[in-house]
Amino acid sequence: MIKVGIVGGAGYTAGELIRLVMNHSKVELDFVYSTSNAGNYIYEVHQDLLGLLDLKFTETINSNVDVLFLCLGHGNSKKFLEQNQFSNTTKIIDLSNDFRLEKDAVFEGKEFIYGLPELQKNKIEKANYIANPGCFATAIQLALLPLVQHNLIKSSVHINATTGSTGAGVSPSETTHFSWRDNNFSIYKAFTHQHLGEINESLASLQMGFSEKLFFIPNRGNFSRGIFASIYLEFDKSIEVAFELFEDFYKDASFTHISKIPVHLKQVVNTNNCFIHLEKNNNTLLITSVLDNLLKGASGQAIQNMNLMFGFNETEGLQLKASSF
Repeated sequence: MIKVGIVGGAGYTAGELIRLVMNHSKVELDFVYSTSNAGNYIYEVHQDLLGLLDLKFTETINSNVDVLFLCLGHGNSKKFLEQNQFSNTTKIIDLSNDFRLEKDAVFEGKEFIYGLPELQKNKIEKANYIANPGCFATAIQLALLPLVQHNLIKSSVHINATTGSTGAGVSPSETTHFSWRDNNFSIYKAFTHQHLGEINESLASLQMGFSEKLFFIPNRGNFSRGIFASIYLEFDKSIEVAFELFEDFYKDASFTHISKIPVHLKQVVNTNNCFIHLEKNNNTLLITSVLDNLLKGASGQAIQNMNLMFGFNETEGLQLKASSF
């Protein structure tokens, strides 16, 4: 059994990680670090764990855990690692954006590998440090990677993607308040969202000289979890060719699946899956990509990366099922 430590334990992604670790046959939870909740039972925050877990949040760490998950706000992972030392054998998976870009990937001698399994599974298997991708970035990259692999993005890409309220984190704000979010819909960070950086770097890694503009409009939806991304661009080949490209690219992917019929959020919420649908109108290809922002977009993908790093079956602990209603 490998020992797991989780830092930033009170948030949504940490809650999902705790649940996944508890149901993983090859790992055990060693500690959950939270300065704001130290001494409190974990089930007092993640209340569905009442009767399942008697562990308390702590302000102390075990520097010799086998794997450390960082579930901290953006910018705080670097600070935490500067202030806390871990064994050279401790593998680290960071869920913030601190190490995702190439310019930030090396930190205090640690090289963080960008952890999108469908893009660079072989590197993840050999890595000691992982920068877990962003939720929007995962949905959008999975929708575009098969095209850039064949140098087929030759025009601007238009992206409209909507996320649930959990995408904003557990700390309340004006735009996560129920009375504001319910029966509401809004745009934020139009054309400037921080995930564009990692998306562009991944696309450029497969399509030499990639420089096409990504016009990304992120939206806030009035649901709790999930991402629904619709993406369109010019495409001069047939829809049959498009399906062949996507099915071939993901033929060995454990969690990314291509659908011949339109997809919707309830198919993927509470799973580690990403479902993708394609359709074509004249010379425009529409790609729809759906996933759970807390699982395939965060904690589920982090467990997927851990499985690859330790040589476990990629799907271990992630046999999750969506609800059909």
